[in-house]
Amino acid sequence: MSTPTPLADTTLRKAVILLSLIAVGVVLYLAQDVLIPVAIALFLALLLTPAVDALQRLKMRRGFAVATVMLIVFAASAAAINAVWTPATEWLARAPQTMRQIGPRLKPVRELFERFDDVAERAGRLTQGDAAVGGKPAIVTPVAGESTAFAFTKSFIESLTVIPLTLFFLLGGPPLLARMGASLGGNEASARTLRLTEAIRFEVGRYFGTIALINLGLCVATALAMMALGMPNALLWGVLACVFNFVPYLGPIAAGAIFACAGLITFPNLGQALAVPGVFIALHLIEGQLVQPLTVGRRLEVNALVILLGVWFGYGFWGIPGILLATPVLVALKVAAKYQPGWHVVGDFLAPIGHWRPKASRRERIPKPAPTPKAA
Repeated sequence: MSTPTPLADTTLRKAVILLSLIAVGVVLYLAQDVLIPVAIALFLALLLTPAVDALQRLKMRRGFAVATVMLIVFAASAAAINAVWTPATEWLARAPQTMRQIGPRLKPVRELFERFDDVAERAGRLTQGDAAVGGKPAIVTPVAGESTAFAFTKSFIESLTVIPLTLFFLLGGPPLLARMGASLGGNEASARTLRLTEAIRFEVGRYFGTIALINLGLCVATALAMMALGMPNALLWGVLACVFNFVPYLGPIAAGAIFACAGLITFPNLGQALAVPGVFIALHLIEGQLVQPLTVGRRLEVNALVILLGVWFGYGFWGIPGILLATPVLVALKVAAKYQPGWHVVGDFLAPIGHWRPKASRRERIPKPAPTPKAA
């Protein structure tokens, strides 16, 4: 019986890893209704664990500390939603009229892109001509509004029930993953699993807890700046800046576009209107380039391309919750790669540009050949 070669073992291992990743992706997509509330509860547990530990150090029982933190968080969230709900619904209701108002205001900017508009119009005429020649009537499919609304309400109620209960038990006891690892593995494996889960819980929780406080500061600064500029509903814009800033790169870009639209609608002067997104961009640059590096550093910084791909795949798998959870998952993977000896490839893949270079590009000193002795 022939023994397998190292090359065959490596190929088999890679095939098993690839099939495992595909299986995990299929499970994540098919079981999203069940997994999304649990994933949100895990992320909130990472955020709120430092606050619970701080109250416990003040001689407060852990169960009472968990209940206190959860009540404060939910009360603050309810107050914020109640404060911005009415202006947000009003802005959404005026969205069609808003888009019609923005068009004439952007006439000086649109003149720079007239050639692109001409190309688009010609392509549209060609498309309409082909449709007219075919003469086939358009098929109008009915919109299942009632069933969609019922499904959304059902999913929302389920999440509203599962998330608080799961969060309470996650905060009230030792980490679930650590207990599972301790029960499944041996002594060495259990100790390694406990160290890894504690490291992920501590570092990721501290990182995103600090990010949450920074975003709250950005919320206050944005609201005050919008109030100084004369924007109505200043608190709404502060909350919008805070929420969108949890999604790296794409969130601030989308928020800047929304601020630009709001400024164009509110102010008649173009310069005054563009000051609204300009102030937001300035605040975001101060937060991202000065405040965040000074507070959280760059130890857990992830490659920008990896973050964009993670956000894209998160949206493809889980929609809006996937966008919000993509960055925490990547940061947790980076922490795991730092503490796991065999995960250096994952750490190199997640490292930002400029923090890593391949071994082939590193210069190595080539030893000089020994001189050949002269023949006598």
